[in-house]
Amino acid sequence: MTAQDIFHETYTALSANRVRSGLTILGIVIGICSVIALVSIGQGASSSISSSIESLGSNLLLVMPGAARTIGAAGVSAGRGSAQSLTYSDASAIGAQVANVAAVSPEVDGRYQAIAGGNNTNVAVDGVTAEYAQIRNVTVSEGSFITDAQNQSLAKVAVLGPTAETDLYPDGSDAVGQTITIKGVPFLVVGITVSKGGSGFNNADDLIYIPAETASHYLQGDEYLSSIDVSATDPTVMTQVQNDMTTLLLQLHHISDPTQADFNIINQADILASASSITSTLTYLLGAIAGISLLVGGIGIMNMMLTSVTERTREIGLRKAIGATRADINMQFIAEAVALTVIGGMIGIILGILISMGVSATGLVTTSISWQAIALAFGVSAAIGVAFGYYPARRAAMLNPIEALRYE
Repeated sequence: MTAQDIFHETYTALSANRVRSGLTILGIVIGICSVIALVSIGQGASSSISSSIESLGSNLLLVMPGAARTIGAAGVSAGRGSAQSLTYSDASAIGAQVANVAAVSPEVDGRYQAIAGGNNTNVAVDGVTAEYAQIRNVTVSEGSFITDAQNQSLAKVAVLGPTAETDLYPDGSDAVGQTITIKGVPFLVVGITVSKGGSGFNNADDLIYIPAETASHYLQGDEYLSSIDVSATDPTVMTQVQNDMTTLLLQLHHISDPTQADFNIINQADILASASSITSTLTYLLGAIAGISLLVGGIGIMNMMLTSVTERTREIGLRKAIGATRADINMQFIAEAVALTVIGGMIGIILGILISMGVSATGLVTTSISWQAIALAFGVSAAIGVAFGYYPARRAAMLNPIEALRYE
């Protein structure tokens, strides 16, 4: 049989029962569409989480006060982040004595009520230094960020995040040059940061930055730090910087047993690796779930082809009687199965892309369409056509022509 003969016979066979062919194709469409859409959602979530972690800072190492130890069998935290064990001298020592450190910024944070005219909001107030902007990738859209001179002089200046600006100045008036009050202390607004996005307590835009020394003196009332932000010069040296900081802080705090450390260092690379591992597992899980529908679609193809073999037994016998070989019959039925999956695969790819784009357009979930996933899904659909069409085709090819002609 020539390729033209196979094409003509395939078209004739599939169009003879269009409803049944259409329903069989629908099973493949749903399977391919599900694979592409769910994998796109999984990869989009992975990219979104990675971007959020990377937006926290460049090669970031975060030194938190309090140990990462737990108390009791229930594993209750021993106060990491709330203890008072880090000081400005610790931050200075890290910057001066640890190699491959690009920038260091002590941080004093808390939540306070901020007031501007008749408007007020409960907002996170972050006492930082000029280096914080470099470490945490913070840029300003108006005005300027905190400077070293303002820290040294205990200047009462503030830089607002976009959300904090909107809450305090809902009428849209220019906040730069205005005065806000935090814990009864007046602060002059000197800048507005560029939006970084976020929500709830992790909203990087719902922040007010003030000089760290000012926060310690006027708001907190002591010299202890909430954390120390450290930026390594290169991602490859982050482990070395972490180890050197640990050794230095143990010496400064006069602690000989590392298990009794009164601080904990969080490595951004470790967080990113863990998050990537989790999201990759999620993507594989979603793909596997969607793959089940492809398997069901393949079973539907086998069922249809077996039914077709039964219905066309006399036709098969007649073909073999006039000279058709087993290979010809085998190829004919495999071609029909592959045609069903290829048609379903093409439609499923288009629908999967459209669904992914539609989900992304809603803004609820960011999707990332993977062309590798599309190619894999299409290849799998063709393979399913061959795999699930082989048995019915072989069964047709093995029919005895005399018995087939006698079939009623």
